[in-house]
Amino acid sequence: MPALPRRAERHGDHFIVCGDGPLAYRITEELSTRYDEPVTVLLPSRLRNYGPQIAALRRVQVLEHPELSSQAFTDAGVQSARALAVVWQDDVGNFHAGLRATELNPALRLVLAIYNRRLGDHIRTLFPDCTVLSGTAMSAPSFVAAALGEPAPSHVRVQRRTLYIARPDDVTGSHVLCGLIPSADDSESPRLVPPGTAGADLVLAVADGTPRNPLTRHRDPVRATAGLLRRLVWNKFGISFTVLLAVIVVGFALLKVRYSIGNALYLTVMDLAGAALTNYQGSGVDKASQVLLTLDGLAFIPVVTAVVVGARLTGTVRGAPRPPGGHVIVVGLGNVGTSITGQLHDLGFDVVCIDNKPTAPGIPLARQLGLPVVIGDAFREETLREASLDTCLALVSVTSSDIVNLETALNARALREDLRIVLRLTDDDLAERLQKTIGNTISRSVPYLAAPAFAAAMLEHQVLRTIAVGRHVLLIADVQVADQAGLAGSFIEDTEHDGQARVLALQVSGSSGLDWSPHRGYLLAPGDRLVVLATRKGLEPFLSLV
Repeated sequence: MPALPRRAERHGDHFIVCGDGPLAYRITEELSTRYDEPVTVLLPSRLRNYGPQIAALRRVQVLEHPELSSQAFTDAGVQSARALAVVWQDDVGNFHAGLRATELNPALRLVLAIYNRRLGDHIRTLFPDCTVLSGTAMSAPSFVAAALGEPAPSHVRVQRRTLYIARPDDVTGSHVLCGLIPSADDSESPRLVPPGTAGADLVLAVADGTPRNPLTRHRDPVRATAGLLRRLVWNKFGISFTVLLAVIVVGFALLKVRYSIGNALYLTVMDLAGAALTNYQGSGVDKASQVLLTLDGLAFIPVVTAVVVGARLTGTVRGAPRPPGGHVIVVGLGNVGTSITGQLHDLGFDVVCIDNKPTAPGIPLARQLGLPVVIGDAFREETLREASLDTCLALVSVTSSDIVNLETALNARALREDLRIVLRLTDDDLAERLQKTIGNTISRSVPYLAAPAFAAAMLEHQVLRTIAVGRHVLLIADVQVADQAGLAGSFIEDTEHDGQARVLALQVSGSSGLDWSPHRGYLLAPGDRLVVLATRKGLEPFLSLV
């Protein structure tokens, strides 16, 4: 990927947020209340959606514009702004708004909400200083952690890999990217050390689908073999295929009594194909085997044809996957549900998906991973029963409708009082109160979870993800090596100061993939790309060198 241009010196005096939804409200609240920064908000009407709540925040100026035109940005003072966050429209609309804003202020720091992450990777390179974030990607780890009963969201998805915090004894050494040594009194951020360093109570590792939790599926060889045989027999054509194959074996054994293996095999194939020659003077064994094989061939060949045709049409000889038991049910295969499903599968958990639309965005991923998918309304008892609610570990309802999520949760609670339930609600106040009211139920708000990351990106630059470790937050940043003094021309090991930063991956200029085990003696050059794990203090050298 090309190196980013040198950033111009900024002297902006305010931030601009575009949008009137819950995410825009939370970002504005983060900036104005937590960081005490002046914010200008562009929205269609201060009387609709979250307009009244946004207008009531301190240090916030609200401007009404029907669209994000150049005039709207000029009225908001984009020429003197420090950063601009666009969470107004769809991916294309946000991208278009970013282009208009940078025409007026080329040095502007952009934070764009882009839900299509592959598109976002391309969009980011078109601007001098742009961070592309997805609220769903930021919030999904919290839903995963809640479903697994963990106290903190330790799983993050970065560059098509799932990273997680774990104890050293629970992880294979080859999967460890970095060790973490928490401070004794929890007053300082954890120290980031190389894998295998003594004293590292925690590690950051790569998940590859290997179970690491007692609740995950156990891959016992005997049970795995038995399961394979069971799936072979109890599928759409399994019983017929097995019986017909058994008859073929019996017929071949009868022929083997009088003929050699080669001749017995030849006669078996010819009999199955219906090309056998009748001979009433033959022995009883010959006649019996010929009758068995000829009649069997009449049914065996159509069954094989049906299996082959079915495989061509569906991509598999197996029937639809069945809920395995001890699984997690994910309701809603939109952006959030798809991300949660991928992370749970990477972490080694079985997943059953529910959606009322056979064309939902996450259906292809579920089919690709071989996960059972139930099409129907999740709030109906028969749908939950079909997803094996009685044997699941947890239910995660993350559709875009609060009513559907709430009704699904209440119906599931009525069917199973001991079930762990995680549901998505837009209003975080409702989510908090519901969690206090209904036992073993965890409610999450996507805007509430994602807003801190958007605000941090406006302040920190190119922050991809955050990882909570105790009371401290570690940042994962995407750093482009340009002509920064002290970075280009330095060895990787020289950038890792005092345990405050650790380079996780390197993409050499001109290459197409990331190396997740970079040599610490590699000499950085302009055009290289780094994925860095760091504390706030440790990230400053990477971002302030201009």
